[in-house]
Amino acid sequence: MLPAGNSRLADDVRLSFVASLYQQRGTLFAGMVAHVVTTVAIYFRIDDPFYLYAAFALFVVWLIRNLDMMAFDRVEKADFKLADTLRWERRYVTGSFVTCSLLGTISGHALVVSQDSFAELVSVSVTLASMISVVGRNFGSKLNVDMLVLAACLPIMAGLIMASDLYMSLMALLLLPLFLTTRSMANAVREFLFNSVTAERTTAEIADRFDTALNNMSHGLFMLNGEGRIQVVNRKAREFFHIDEQVNLTGRVLKAALRLGARRGIIARENFSEISHQLEKLVDGSESRTLVRFDKSSWLEFSARHRGEKGVVLTFEDVSARIQAEKRILRMARFDNLTGLPNRSWFKEIVSTKMARAKPGSHIALAVLDIDDFKHVNDTMGHVSGDKLLSAIATRLRSLSRHKFVVSRFGGDEFVVFLPLVSDTDDLGRIMDTVSDTLCGTYIIDGHKLFVGISSGVAMAPVEDAKIEDLHIQADLALYEAKRRDKERWCQFENTMDQDYQQRQRLKVDLREAIRNNEMSLVYQPMFTPDGTRIAGAEALSRWCHRELGPVSPAVYIPLVEEMGIVGDLTRNVVEQAVCDCAGWSGSQFVSINLSARDLADREIVSVIADALDRHNLAPERLQLEVTESGLMDDLETACEILAELRAMGMIIAIDDFGTGYSSLSYLDKLPLNKVKIDRSFVSNLTEDPRKLKLLRGVVNLSRELELDIVVEGVETEDQLKLIQENDCADLIQGYIFGAPMPAGAYVELAQRLARPTMSRSLPAAAK
Repeated sequence: MLPAGNSRLADDVRLSFVASLYQQRGTLFAGMVAHVVTTVAIYFRIDDPFYLYAAFALFVVWLIRNLDMMAFDRVEKADFKLADTLRWERRYVTGSFVTCSLLGTISGHALVVSQDSFAELVSVSVTLASMISVVGRNFGSKLNVDMLVLAACLPIMAGLIMASDLYMSLMALLLLPLFLTTRSMANAVREFLFNSVTAERTTAEIADRFDTALNNMSHGLFMLNGEGRIQVVNRKAREFFHIDEQVNLTGRVLKAALRLGARRGIIARENFSEISHQLEKLVDGSESRTLVRFDKSSWLEFSARHRGEKGVVLTFEDVSARIQAEKRILRMARFDNLTGLPNRSWFKEIVSTKMARAKPGSHIALAVLDIDDFKHVNDTMGHVSGDKLLSAIATRLRSLSRHKFVVSRFGGDEFVVFLPLVSDTDDLGRIMDTVSDTLCGTYIIDGHKLFVGISSGVAMAPVEDAKIEDLHIQADLALYEAKRRDKERWCQFENTMDQDYQQRQRLKVDLREAIRNNEMSLVYQPMFTPDGTRIAGAEALSRWCHRELGPVSPAVYIPLVEEMGIVGDLTRNVVEQAVCDCAGWSGSQFVSINLSARDLADREIVSVIADALDRHNLAPERLQLEVTESGLMDDLETACEILAELRAMGMIIAIDDFGTGYSSLSYLDKLPLNKVKIDRSFVSNLTEDPRKLKLLRGVVNLSRELELDIVVEGVETEDQLKLIQENDCADLIQGYIFGAPMPAGAYVELAQRLARPTMSRSLPAAAK
């Protein structure tokens, strides 16, 4: 047997060789019969009882060995280790050694003791025949071969030498080459078979691994020979083409697999020819990789590896999921997720392509569309309903595609439409009227009817001179003008709009600088007691005197402040200056400051006001804070918390322009108020419309039931003042009847003059 090693394969082969020793027991039985018959025959020939005992011993040894072989059959060999194999090998060698030793002893006895020619010839022949049979049966164990040869030959050699005959001694020496030759032949057979078995098992193991790897790889595989016929096809390929394992593809052309796939619906029949053509290019070496579309949702990527004249190996991978993912990613990169319209970047690419293809001399236009009061939809119905409205508008916009328009959503409620073919201004007007008529109207959102108006701005230019960025800026300016003039209409860009835009941008820069440098000033409009004899306080109003343009109306710069998001900076300036001025006023006069929506959304306003009061040593009750309904709609909860904290500090909270919003009465209950300032719209026609007086009295009575003070704004005539006094509709009056907004110095002078004892009741006329 070969030496034991660490190789599991060598151990398995050694076990198989040892197992071969325990097989073919018929030959062992035949040998036992031959041995017993031979010894018995010698006994009957020479009448030597030794041979009878030897025959019996040979039978007993055979019986024991046979029982041992049966025991070997019953052993579970799957769990055999090398030590177990060696143990069973030694057991077999022991039995065969005893048998051969008996045969050798019989031969030696015949040569030395019996000296009978028949006994010598028969015993030596049988012994040598048994020894030679080692090569055919017992080659599996090297130890067994050595022991059998020695056990058979040594007694014979000893017997020949003991015969004291020169020729017999020479024959003994000649047995040595026989011994070595027999041993060498057995070892050669064993080594040859060992290498053959090892190679076979290695090949089988490699083939099994190759088959496992081939059939478990993620790619499908076709191996073609030099004639383009299939040699190997793996399980993945069969699974994709729905080819049963029973179908033998070996020796068939690749088109056979394609036809089977077509029959089972894997390949669209209309694509069969194109697919075959693409794969032929891979096989003949024209291409090394190709992407093949099998049907609407299936894509395979094929790769070819050529083996010269031996053929080609085609591997393929199902990349349908990757292709679909790439399409989704591409769509996400190009289209708006909500509306499905092209986004800004993809819109620009499409438009650039169309502009490049446009005929010289033609005109193009770009329109920017904006939904009127879209914020109100989000605030009242929620953002989900707002998104549904945007999607519904996008659907109507798509219906304009028959005009070859390019439509996009740039974000929020802003839509952009590119008009590639516009002949003149009249044609543009007809197109924009069509767009407006298509989009404006009633929409059903979550069961609610919404009338939606669209404001649009449009710019037109010759295609040779047009730049999409410039057109967009111009259309934005036109949209701003459309909203400024009136909603639910469109406006075409004019050059004057650009001038207005430049001036507006300049005002923004100067306004930001003015606020940063504290160049804004304040004027004060006094609030009188209804009889006009005493000033209770004044409302601080911001003013801006431009260093070049002069006074700029608050109606112009306040929207700019809100647009730029610097309302908080302006509020800080107003608070600081108003608190400083009020600290110098005599008596208990208060100053009133307006807070914006942005102020009421940021808790920092509390510390700003508190720091100003501490810095100028002004009592909190001398500061009145006015809020409007529009400033409360963004975040009512936060606004209420901030106002409650300010009131707890001792400040007066007033609601301004009361009666002009959507839900004024609810605010009287929700807000921590001290005062109600009734809007001038209640006073304007007070003397002409009796209903106005009834409405005013109703609001006043309701407010007083809630223990709120009443300030009436916009009182301008003696008749209005008289009606208010007679019906006790005000605790304070603010209006031109007593005084217009005035600089701080003029206000202080007026307050001091009224405080003199000789001051007459002719103030209204004097104030004018």
